[in-house]
Amino acid sequence: MQCLPLRLFVLSTLATALLGGLATPLASRWNEKKVKHAWNTIPDNWVDLGHPSAGATIDLHLALKSHDEDALINALYEVSDPNHPRYRSHLSKEQVADLVAPHADTLELINSWLEHLGVPPSSVSRTLGSWLTLTGVPVSKANDILGASYRLYNHVETNHTVLRTISYSIPEALHEHIHTIVPTTYFGSPPTEGRKLRMRPNSAVWARAEAGSEESVNVLSRDLEGYASPSYATMGSTRARRTWGLFMTEFRTDGEDATFSVVQIQGGGNDPDTPGIEANLDTQYAAAMTYPTTNVFYSTGGALDTFDPFFNFVTYVLTKEMRIPRTITTSYGGPEYHFPFDYAMRVCRLFAELGLLGVSVLFSSGDSGVGKGDCLFEVDGYVSVHFIPEFPATCPYLTTVGGTTRDNPEIAASLSGGGFSNYFARPPYQANAVPPFLQTLGDKYQGYYHPGGRGVPDISAQALKFFYFHKGRLRVGSGTSVATPVRASLPPLCVIHPRAPSCYTIAQIAAGIFSLLNDYSILKGKGPLGLLNGWLYGSGLPGLNDIISGSNPGCDTDGFTAIAGWDPVTGLGTPDFAKLEEIIDES
Repeated sequence: MQCLPLRLFVLSTLATALLGGLATPLASRWNEKKVKHAWNTIPDNWVDLGHPSAGATIDLHLALKSHDEDALINALYEVSDPNHPRYRSHLSKEQVADLVAPHADTLELINSWLEHLGVPPSSVSRTLGSWLTLTGVPVSKANDILGASYRLYNHVETNHTVLRTISYSIPEALHEHIHTIVPTTYFGSPPTEGRKLRMRPNSAVWARAEAGSEESVNVLSRDLEGYASPSYATMGSTRARRTWGLFMTEFRTDGEDATFSVVQIQGGGNDPDTPGIEANLDTQYAAAMTYPTTNVFYSTGGALDTFDPFFNFVTYVLTKEMRIPRTITTSYGGPEYHFPFDYAMRVCRLFAELGLLGVSVLFSSGDSGVGKGDCLFEVDGYVSVHFIPEFPATCPYLTTVGGTTRDNPEIAASLSGGGFSNYFARPPYQANAVPPFLQTLGDKYQGYYHPGGRGVPDISAQALKFFYFHKGRLRVGSGTSVATPVRASLPPLCVIHPRAPSCYTIAQIAAGIFSLLNDYSILKGKGPLGLLNGWLYGSGLPGLNDIISGSNPGCDTDGFTAIAGWDPVTGLGTPDFAKLEEIIDES
């Protein structure tokens, strides 16, 4: 498969040549549309419900070409590289917005097009530096503008309904200036899709606890910088708080007074009668790990025309007057091929903006090894196996977390998602880390993956057998979703439960560790860590525990195998808090 790196566009000479008289010479070309993106059929698990009601409106978000497409990523890598003079010289929101602002010629061209379409200027606004928003566009008008056919689609497993089109077009003259339009052909991942926790019945909890075969680890208390756990899974403010309190009472007794705030974005769910299982699990461990850090739970939803959790969340953080959390973790994603290429590129760049602001963003690598099912794809009439990496995990501008299990030795968890992106090229920080693995792998799985793609995960953490409370009951769950908010080496502490007198695992969360490290770095006057990868693949490497055994089977194969050094099962290894803290001291 061909790796598709970030596309770097040059300014159209047409736009410059026609300044001052755009509308007249280009008017005849505005109706000459060219397909921007299209699916051959409705995405899996969605069914067509027909046209929306008459008078329905939609907000359209246009990602425009920046005046310097290289500037954002170049700046991000500079402030994330411990060897660069600008290391940790993060920017303000205003500086980032200026850095990604569209070229005046692009704005002129877009304005001419919108004027030709009769879009009122009052409905057009600039957002996120390089994005334009058209507010309250009648769906019938949106269909005309984009050569689209917006319809209602329902997800058969979750009964979630969205307003989408399976194709859209814009004038060919604008293809270099408009990278993607949201919402169009990305259908979204409903809250329960692709992230079903591997759970054991309640009776098994105590059987395992009484066996006394588990260990526990302590958490460190500091006056901490803000930690946030954004997610679009439902989490009830009442019952979730009760179960959260139960968890702290049982496992973090000095944190019984802990609390968290809930921020609902685009009508994100917060039903006290149906707290999300995964949201409960992740937030309980994040709280125990980081107490007394301020915890914020973001629940991202959206109406039929706005449901796009990744775009909605990052938009909220980048545009609202708020204190930006220094560590953000989320457990959700989907097969990379489910995301239109241009859409994935632009959403990934939004995560790059967060990194440039000094935010450490972590995503789980997935729970299906190298891919779920047989992974058979037909391309040009030829059927073959292709491993299935997950997005946003494959975005180079965030840190991806895989899964491990056991101790002495710690090994890869078989569910750990890992592999290579088919969209994003290998980033500079992986230039020396990935080739040794590929050399060891040799010709095995040739054609199943793209060796030049961004490798995932970056790091890993314990992912199996987590005690948590849900609806008042103690349960056990597993998955890289909880590894992402998980643990590594911290001073041990036995927690005695009246029904389980032995010590057992209180897993911590990778994002929790980096929340603590972010705070430690700030308290030392060194500023936040921001994008972690330049540090982890460089001077931070001695603070990671290399995992050298285990594999991640999937796609009816044995998957990849963990080896010394980086591998697409456990990445660089699991973080050791004490060692990483020392490295911060020495930097």
